[in-house]
This record gives sequence, structure tokens and C-alpha cells, in this order.
Amino acid sequence: MYRPYSMSVADPRPFLDAQSLIQDLSQDLVTNFNTGNFDKVAGLFAQDGVLMVPHHDPAYGPKEVENLLRKIGELGYEDLRLETVRVDSSGDMAMEIGRYHVGIRRSDGTILADRGKYVKVWRRLGAWLIVADCWSSNLPALR
Repeated sequence: MYRPYSMSVADPRPFLDAQSLIQDLSQDLVTNFNTGNFDKVAGLFAQDGVLMVPHHDPAYGPKEVENLLRKIGELGYEDLRLETVRVDSSGDMAMEIGRYHVGIRRSDGTILADRGKYVKVWRRLGAWLIVADCWSSNLPALR
């Protein structure tokens, strides 16, 4: 008779609440962005997920998200930091609100420190995946 393999250590993830899981996933996003693993960041997006960043067209789906993130990385964005301020969830949907800090390396080697706020919408599709992500800067608009 076939018996499925069982791990000796229970998987702790089912016992974590949505807020803890989403905060952990957001930190995975940060680590992968900062190490140039844009494909892994894009893997956090649902197939119909959208990334909306300032001064760029929206990117739909993981492949477009990966391409946009790579472009942003090439523009000098580095050292991303996210601080989750609030997570509200109901069933298989959650909303994350937070603050970000990111450095933007300019062509002359100086770094512009940008900070602002973000909103992510997550959907549990087996795993929690991003269905919408957008951010906006607190810096004054360039004129």
C-alpha cells in the first residue's frame, strides 16, 4: 500500500496569520529586488497581477513585471526597504499599506534617497500572490 511521505517537522506556515505571511513575503520581495533576482520578485505576482510605478506604463503578469523591475534596476534603483504599516484581510484577499525607502544611483555616482508610500493587494491562490502593487514618492515633483 502506498503511504505518502510525511515530514518529521510540521510546516509552521498554516499557523501564521495573513499579516505575518504577507510581511514575510514583502521582505522576500526586498531581498530579491536588492540582489537583482527580479524573476523571483515577479514570481510573487499572480498571472493577472499588475505593477504600477511612477512614470512608467503598468506591467501586467509576471513576465512584464520582471522586465519593468529589471528596467528600474538598470535606472539605478537600489537598497529598497519596505515597512509594512497595516495589513487588512478578509478570506482570500488582503491589502498591505506601507512606507518605502529606496536609493536611486545617478549617472554621476550620487545617490538620491527616495521615500514614499505603497499599497499592495494580495490574493490567496494556494499561496498569497500580488494582484496589484503601486507606490508614490513623497519627494516634490521635478519641475
